Amino acid sequence: MTIGTTTLAQRTKGVAAAAVALAMGLGIAGAMPAQAATIEIGAQVPTSGSEAPYGIDMLNAIRMAADQINAKGGVLGDKINIVPGDSACDPQVAVNAASKLVSQGVTGVVGGYCSGATLPTLKIYGDAHVPFVITAANSTALIGANPGNAFMVNSTGYDQVKTAVDLFKAKGIKTIAIINEGDAYSADLAKLTRAAWEKLGNKVVDYEVVSKGEQDFSAVVTKIRAARPDAVFWTAYYADGALLLKQLRQGGYSGMIALGDGNNSSKLFQLAGAAANGVYCFSNPTANFLPSAKTFTAEYRKQFHQAPGPYSTLSYDGMMLMAHAIQVAGSTDKAKIITALKATNGFKGVAGPITFTPKNTLARSNFVVLLGKGGKWTLYRGPGAPAMP
Repeated sequence: MTIGTTTLAQRTKGVAAAAVALAMGLGIAGAMPAQAATIEIGAQVPTSGSEAPYGIDMLNAIRMAADQINAKGGVLGDKINIVPGDSACDPQVAVNAASKLVSQGVTGVVGGYCSGATLPTLKIYGDAHVPFVITAANSTALIGANPGNAFMVNSTGYDQVKTAVDLFKAKGIKTIAIINEGDAYSADLAKLTRAAWEKLGNKVVDYEVVSKGEQDFSAVVTKIRAARPDAVFWTAYYADGALLLKQLRQGGYSGMIALGDGNNSSKLFQLAGAAANGVYCFSNPTANFLPSAKTFTAEYRKQFHQAPGPYSTLSYDGMMLMAHAIQVAGSTDKAKIITALKATNGFKGVAGPITFTPKNTLARSNFVVLLGKGGKWTLYRGPGAPAMP
């Protein structure tokens, strides 16, 4: 039968096609296979600048955790997608990266290396109510600036200072010199150490603030040699610290040298050479010293063809914790995820158990002491060394 110039069969076929198109447009169940949604998680780490080796390592670990979660079906049936945000360890760059992550609609953020770059991002994430698991940055300035949505899985500067002071006392140190770069991390650690050391009746005979990227430390070396401290404590990062080490030893300083946890990279030895041997460093427990990290280390090496860096385990744990909190929350509602993070109690991480204080800081110290020996970091177990976490 024909109607005009169109057959009934043709009309019927056209109606069926239109129905399918309408079903696709409206998302009618059963019309087409549903595509799995993704949960976007930001990774705020430095992937450019002098601290990029740390940041790339952290990003690798976060991605590895996400891959493992996705291989097991994801979270709440959805896959995790990692969205990098380069902080460059620069406050303004970090602010721009954080603003972009928020505009992209991320459910949460994992990372945070340099405290100075992490600090101004707290308000951005706080205003957007985005849960933020901070996996490396540990300046005590972060605690007071935290709007309540950020959680620190690395021990704070208070714990690092106690570790430093305990080692100095055990080594019979009476006078120290402290050198920092005036940023949120190194200045915080320097000020806290000076206060704790002087409270014990000891002396800080020299206190220096130098510029980031400084190449010539000759004036500082001269002052330190004149002050004759029993120990020198460098509280900033390894890229500049390596130069200071070399120039201190070349300038004739033979006393004890200790470094803050921004120096726990193996790259310090590439830059400082033999000057790094005999130097102490306060650090979170890195993968090579964690019996619980053997499987993690093997998988990291297999996937990235290199050894995991200093903050890899904490970054991996941070991503796993974020996924756990989403699962506990039962949704991607940010307020519910923050509530779930606050309730974290004994979460089993590769780097150790995670429980938070009322101020959203790690409820234990994870600091250990490393000793430069034979061109690499070794775990110091002598007088003044804390127990492994």
